[in-house]
Amino acid sequence: MAEQTTANASTEAASSHDARPSSHWTAWGQWLALFTMTVDHLTRYVLPGEWDLSWAGSSIGRIAFPLFAAMVAWHGLFNTRNPLRYSRRILVIGLVAQLPYMLMPRTSDDFILNVCFTLACGLALGALVRQGWQHYQQQTLGLAWIMLGAAVGVTVWYLLGFWVEYGHNGLLLIPLLMFALQALNETRDALKSRFWAGLAAFPVLWIAGQMNASDMAKSFTVGTCVVVLMLAAGAAQRIPPVALTMPRRLWLAWYPGHFALIALWLLLSGQLAG
Repeated sequence: MAEQTTANASTEAASSHDARPSSHWTAWGQWLALFTMTVDHLTRYVLPGEWDLSWAGSSIGRIAFPLFAAMVAWHGLFNTRNPLRYSRRILVIGLVAQLPYMLMPRTSDDFILNVCFTLACGLALGALVRQGWQHYQQQTLGLAWIMLGAAVGVTVWYLLGFWVEYGHNGLLLIPLLMFALQALNETRDALKSRFWAGLAAFPVLWIAGQMNASDMAKSFTVGTCVVVLMLAAGAAQRIPPVALTMPRRLWLAWYPGHFALIALWLLLSGQLAG
């Protein structure tokens, strides 16, 4: 009986370890992401410059993108059967938001696609890399096809990086997060497993540190990634469900909607004239 109990406990522990991690934290993350993004955009485009609130964009505002990227990577890994279809849904939001996004005041006249394009393309790249690796492991694709796919992927990443918000580093963040989140979620107690999981996390933190100029902005971006990596390593199981779930329509409409409202305000205040 003791041996059977021990065996059952070991089996349950193994199955619970291999189970899909809890995603309760993403419901909290939605509220935080929208709040930090809105703070960033209000201080950048709406509030008077003489108020000198640039510190808010360099701190609170730097949480938004890595948090959005982490939620997209998390859902792409653990909560959707078709990451490419999920990517297309994000792309639709980006298409709707592009016109009001282009009306925002900028220091450069260069054409840039909004962050939804960064998130959608980053997820697509990450999903295709995972699928290619799985096919290679299952020997359904030869090495030559894998190398060709890798060359095409790198070319697309390089060319697209000039046209999307957050550039090449932003496009890389989601594929690297997907790799690290999966490695940390599958970490065993063995030293070798923990070592590889740690190595998988390092590129995420390095890229996050390259995405901003100031030390304050770097610290908030890297800190956000550290928290998400800890969630993948097991802390997600301790997060309780959110008390107030964000309505789906609000979540989908906020990004294009808040840009439209900011553009309207700038137009009415005369800041878009000419």
